[in-house]
Amino acid sequence: MKNKLIAEFFGTFWLVFGGCGSAVLAALFLTDGASPTQLGIGFVGVSFAFGLTVLTMAYAIGHISGCHLNPAVTLGLVIGGRHPKSEFIPYIVAQVVGGIAGAGVLYLIASGKAGFSTEGGFAANGYADHSPGGYSVVSALVAEFVLTFFFLLIILGATDSRAPKGFAPLAIGLGLTLIHLIGIPVTNLSVNPARSTGSAVFVGGWALAQLWLFWLAPLAGAALAGLVYPAFAGKAEK
Repeated sequence: MKNKLIAEFFGTFWLVFGGCGSAVLAALFLTDGASPTQLGIGFVGVSFAFGLTVLTMAYAIGHISGCHLNPAVTLGLVIGGRHPKSEFIPYIVAQVVGGIAGAGVLYLIASGKAGFSTEGGFAANGYADHSPGGYSVVSALVAEFVLTFFFLLIILGATDSRAPKGFAPLAIGLGLTLIHLIGIPVTNLSVNPARSTGSAVFVGGWALAQLWLFWLAPLAGAALAGLVYPAFAGKAEK
């Protein structure tokens, strides 16, 4: 159990540091000069960064902890009969602590640049005035719920013992990339309460006030997927 929790800590650290780090440090990068050129990676680059963190960690620690890195994933797997209920709370604690630690190291790096401020969002998730595209709380709820639901369907299907072996990390990593391509304009995309908490702790204020949505919607979407997948795919395969 200790090794599982250490793996979840490091895995979630990597997800937040890598994914949010790409958003904070590399999404918008302008050259100097009278006519600066945008050399940043943008939404597409950030989407791939999040997907790559999960893909790489799935191969690195999947055999140790299952590489959940996300309280919603753990909940969906528990409800779907893929993970022991007794490990639910310890996994969530390890994931949240890992997410905050990853955001903390990112903060130390980002704050080394003159003019840095978390007022720019620090990759925090938000709705209404704090949505990148100005989307409402209802839009944010629906997006986070639906995208988490489908993310869990991908995870449950790709890790089913009847699925082709060895390809689950690719399917899951690319699935996370896809849902970021869809959802970043709406909420900066969470689908992961630990990721949202990591950023919100350092932004404070509005980010903490809106954090409830990024726990509620992903957990609800994951729970539904944990019920739906076994219903149409048959008995849960471990």
